[in-house]
Amino acid sequence: MANIITGVRILCSMALLFVPPFSKFFYVLYLTAGVSDMIDGTVARKTGKASEFGSKFDSIADFLFVAVCLVKLIPVLDIEKWLYMWIAIIGVIKAVNIVYEVKKYKRIVFVHSVLNKITGILAFVLPLTLRFIELRYAAAVVCTIATIAAIQEGHYIRNQIKTDFPS
Repeated sequence: MANIITGVRILCSMALLFVPPFSKFFYVLYLTAGVSDMIDGTVARKTGKASEFGSKFDSIADFLFVAVCLVKLIPVLDIEKWLYMWIAIIGVIKAVNIVYEVKKYKRIVFVHSVLNKITGILAFVLPLTLRFIELRYAAAVVCTIATIAAIQEGHYIRNQIKTDFPS
C-alpha cells in the first residue's frame, strides 16, 4: 500500500508537467503529491511493510517531484541571481556529500534527518505562499535551513551517524 501511495506521487509529478503552473489542477496535483509524501512512510511503518526498496522508491519519488516542480516553476518565477547562486551552493554541498560517501563507503544512503524533513516541508509550502510572501523572503528561509541541513548531512555521512527520523 505504501509503495502505491509513493507511486501516486510519481504519477502526480509526471502529470504536473502537462498543466499550467498555479492553475487549480496544478494545485490539486501538487497537494496530492505532497500529502502522499507525508503518509507513505507512516503507512509502511504502521503496516509493518517498511523496506529498503520502499525507502529508495520514496527518495526517487521525492527527487522526481522536486525536479518537475523546478522545471514548472523556475520559468514563471522572478528569481534573483543571488538565489540561484545560493541554491547552486546547496547543490554543491550535497554533491560533495554524495561523492565522499561513494568514494569512502561505496554506497549512497539518503539521510532522513529532522532538518532535511523541515527543508522538504518548507520547500513544499513555498509555492503555496507566493501570493502573500515575496519569493526572496520565503526562499531565504528555505535556503537557510537547506544549507544547514546539507552541512549536517555531510557531518552525518563523514561520521557514519545514523538518523532515525522516519522518511
